[in-house]
Amino acid sequence: MAGSGKLASFRLPPLPTIGEIIKLYNLRAQKQLSQNFLLDMRLTDKIIRQAGNLRNSTVCEVGPGPGGLTRSILRAGVADLLVVEKDTRFIPGLQLLSEAAPGKVRIVHGDILKYRMEGGFPAHIGKTWEDEPPNLHVIGNLPFSVSTPLIIKWLEQMASRTGPFAFGRTRLTLTFQKEVAERLTASTGSRQRSRISVMAQYLSTVKNCFTIPGQAFVPKPDVDVGVVHFTPLVQPQIQQPFKLVEKLVRNVFQFRRKHCDKGLQMLFPEAQRPELTHELLLRADVDPTHRPFELSISHFRALADAYAGLCEEHEGIIGYEFREELRQKRHQHSRERTGC
Repeated sequence: MAGSGKLASFRLPPLPTIGEIIKLYNLRAQKQLSQNFLLDMRLTDKIIRQAGNLRNSTVCEVGPGPGGLTRSILRAGVADLLVVEKDTRFIPGLQLLSEAAPGKVRIVHGDILKYRMEGGFPAHIGKTWEDEPPNLHVIGNLPFSVSTPLIIKWLEQMASRTGPFAFGRTRLTLTFQKEVAERLTASTGSRQRSRISVMAQYLSTVKNCFTIPGQAFVPKPDVDVGVVHFTPLVQPQIQQPFKLVEKLVRNVFQFRRKHCDKGLQMLFPEAQRPELTHELLLRADVDPTHRPFELSISHFRALADAYAGLCEEHEGIIGYEFREELRQKRHQHSRERTGC
């Protein structure tokens, strides 16, 4: 997975430094977009090494900004680099890089949350899911504001084998706030264990590669940054639909300090809650006094299988949301008080 050594596969012609690019185009990081620039090429090279050998590979870089990470990707000898950038201000600097590496860089001005990556690359680079991962990588120094919704989207696409995973088990190398990176890789029993730990780990092998101190970025964020590498599993550890698993895990962790049965109860309508929660735990053979962070992937697999069985046996369970039932009850009480 992680490579070593220096990146020396492709030599860029002399270019302004990233700092000079920022000054040249008057590029100020926008706080509302949680933008932070990484100017140290030793660190950008180190991030790229975590992706493995990129020589002659195809890469999608998410949110390249002023292009620091982009330069390291190009120096690694990629054959085709697609960059997706939402902020118009960065496009001229990226065009400068494109001209410096003819035929290697394609620029998409758009929002990665809406971009359909299936159409970004030729079908021939794909591999079957059971094969080795394709020579396609997704890499990005993600703005904090987009990192969590984006990885949830990609995990769902990983489960459905769409988006970047239409080409096979595409690997991801991404930055997150250190706290999020720790949650993504948190083991059973860890206090960092959370919904996103389970969702990431049942679908992929997740590695927290290294931490970048906040002072390495401009402007300096209030937190350090973790670099995380994902390799999709050939077989997900839970063989149930993503939406079902996500709903189950979300309900369990909404009361993370309570016993797990507290959250599991919320999967069922109030009238059937005690009976079906008991049946769920019995079928899954899970101790109701376990805290959510004490539940392993095996526990969640058993719970998901048992929950799927109950959904088949009891009409309306799969679509039930306790917050909607609570909202309706409050609305009814309000009408009764006002006499409407």
